[in-house]
Amino acid sequence: MMQLEGFQANHACDIARVSRAGFYRHYDEHAPRQADVELRDLIQRIALDNRCYGYRRVTAELHRQGVVANHKRVVRLMRADNLLAVRKRRFVFTTDSRHGFAIYSNLAARLTLTGINQLWVADITYVRLRETFLYLAVVLDAYSRRVVGWELGEDLRAELALGALNRALADRAIEPGIVHHSDRGVQYCCQAYVERLQACGFVVSMSRAGNPYDNAKAESFMKTLKSEEVYRNEYRDFNEAHASIGEFLERVYNQKRLHSAPGYLPPAEFENGASQ
Repeated sequence: MMQLEGFQANHACDIARVSRAGFYRHYDEHAPRQADVELRDLIQRIALDNRCYGYRRVTAELHRQGVVANHKRVVRLMRADNLLAVRKRRFVFTTDSRHGFAIYSNLAARLTLTGINQLWVADITYVRLRETFLYLAVVLDAYSRRVVGWELGEDLRAELALGALNRALADRAIEPGIVHHSDRGVQYCCQAYVERLQACGFVVSMSRAGNPYDNAKAESFMKTLKSEEVYRNEYRDFNEAHASIGEFLERVYNQKRLHSAPGYLPPAEFENGASQ
């Protein structure tokens, strides 16, 4: 007989006034998906902390943590999430650079920033729900580290990155010549995104292949987001994730959180001081 937190399943069904058949039907439908998402999330956390781990080491680390997972399943999930490692190269979490679009040189490394709206950096990460994943695209001002645009969606189509860019453009007045830096993912290289950048006067810049340090400011932000918001919450659905992440980005990260780069000031306060 199945046990639920100290209750037998039939006792729990009686208390909740649901049929045992309905309970088991719901369990059979949802438990496998939740377990798969939980394993995928754990694999992604291991991969984030150990960027050169292949599926064998990831499987070994899972076993060390008491998680039983067949290496074939680990390979399947890592392949589905673009987490398979290539020696001397970074993990590619949400980046698919296997495309035929044009790529651009890394211009960001040559810049010496003296103010806002000189360099924007963009990136995408995943957000876990109980039975699936969402994806978050962000655009940061590299000088102040402020989140100037973001978009949460259910897939990795170019519209996700475009949504974050368009939100940033709606809120910020920019001058031609501002540099937009990203990885070489198809979302940023596709014709629609590049044309939008060029129409607004951006100079396009992209990371070198397999080099995580070329977009270090965005990478650092994503780690902050995960540790201070995403990993501390269990979002029930899209709406709850959208509300909570939006609150963190706009009210906490931009307005309250102290950042070392801008002299231990919140980005919004730093920008206000820099403009005076």
